[in-house]
Amino acid sequence: MHKRCSVQITVGWLCVFSRGLVVCAFFEGTALLYISCMYYLLVVCLDERTHFAKTKEIDFDKMFGLKGVKSVKGFGEWEDNVDSEPLENGNISFGEFALVGHGKVTNERCGTFSSKFYGCLNVDLHNKTVFDKNGNMVDCRGKVFIKPVFHSCDKPSCPICFKMGWAVREAQSVEVRLFEASKRFGLVEHIVCSVPSKDYGLDYEALRKKAVKVLSKRGVAGGCLIFHGFRFDKQKWVWYWSPHFHVLGFIFGGYARCRNCNRKSNCLKGCGGFDDRNYHEGYLKDGWVVKVLDKRKTVGGTAWYQLNHSSVKIGVKRFHVATWFGICSYRKLKVTTEYKKSVCPICQHDLVKVRYHGRFMDRWVAYGGAFFADFEEDTVLVTSPKEVVWEVVDSDSHKYRGGY
Repeated sequence: MHKRCSVQITVGWLCVFSRGLVVCAFFEGTALLYISCMYYLLVVCLDERTHFAKTKEIDFDKMFGLKGVKSVKGFGEWEDNVDSEPLENGNISFGEFALVGHGKVTNERCGTFSSKFYGCLNVDLHNKTVFDKNGNMVDCRGKVFIKPVFHSCDKPSCPICFKMGWAVREAQSVEVRLFEASKRFGLVEHIVCSVPSKDYGLDYEALRKKAVKVLSKRGVAGGCLIFHGFRFDKQKWVWYWSPHFHVLGFIFGGYARCRNCNRKSNCLKGCGGFDDRNYHEGYLKDGWVVKVLDKRKTVGGTAWYQLNHSSVKIGVKRFHVATWFGICSYRKLKVTTEYKKSVCPICQHDLVKVRYHGRFMDRWVAYGGAFFADFEEDTVLVTSPKEVVWEVVDSDSHKYRGGY
C-alpha cells in the first residue's frame, strides 16, 4: 500500500515540475530558483515520506487477526486505557495453553447491543457536578445516568467478550470473596509467583500444587491464584512462554513491616519478616521468585486486569483460570454470594430498566459505555417545547443486577 502511494506521489510531483518548466521558459530570471525549490521538494520531502512508509509498514489486519471478524462499536471501550501490555487477537499459544481472547467468535451476537438500557432518572437529585470516566467534570443538572447492555457469551477464549464480559464477571466474583475474607484476615496483597525454568516441564496440576506449597512455605496464608503462561517483551514486541501465578491473597503477619523497612533492598537475615523468609528460606533453596507488589487501589480492578491476559487450557470447556487455596479455599471459607449493586454515581440509587424514545438512538449505542444524557430533548420543530425522552419500564422487577 505504501509503495503504491509513493509511486503516485512521485508521478504527481513530476507533472507539477514539468508544467513549471514550461512557465519558467518565459521568465528566465526565475528558472534557477524554481528548479532549486522543486529539487528540495522532490528529493528531501519525498525521501522523508518514503522513509516513513518503510519504517511504519505494518499489516494491522494480520497483527490483530481481525480478518473475518465483525466489528462492534463500543463494546471494547468501557474501561479507561490502563493496559501496559497489548492484547491483540491472533494465535498466541504454547503447548496446551493459549492467551485468553485468542479463540474464535462462536456467536454472531457477541458484543452487539441488546436493546436494553438501565439507568437512573431521578433528575431532581442530580443537581450536582461529577466526574465522568475520562476525568472530565459534568454538570448533571437536567441529566440522567444511562448504561446500555451488550450481549456477551462470557467465554475466556472469545476475542470480543473475554475482556468486558468474562473477565468482568470473574473479577466481580473474586472481589466479593476477597472482601469477605479481608474482614477476618486483613489487607489483600498482590503477589507474583514465578516458576523457575527447571520446572517448566511440569503439567499444570503439578505446577499449581507446587506453587501453593512454595507460597505456604513463605507465609502466604491463602488467596486466589490466576495462572499466566506468557509474558510480553516490550523491546521485541512479542509474547513468550514464562509461566507464573498472580496471587491476590493474605500474608501471615501482613507485609507492612517489610514494605516500610529501610533495608528493603538488602534484607537482614534472621529479621523474621516476609522478605527474609522469601529469600533466605525460599529462593535460595527452591529457585522460585516470589514478589509482593504495591498496595492495590482496587481489588476488583487488579483481578480484572490480571484475568484479561491470563491463560486457558486449549480444548478444556470449563477450565478455571482463577482458583482458590489455603484459608480462602471453598472448604475453609464459606461466602454467601451477594454481588455489589449497580447504583447511580450521582445520587446512589439503584439502576432500573429504562426506555428511550428520542431521535439519537444511534449516538447512544455507538458511545459504547455508561453516559450522562439529557432528560429532555428538542423535538423536530425547534420552536416546540422540549419533550421527555427517557422513561422507566418497570421500577422493581427490572433492577440492574450487573453484567454487560
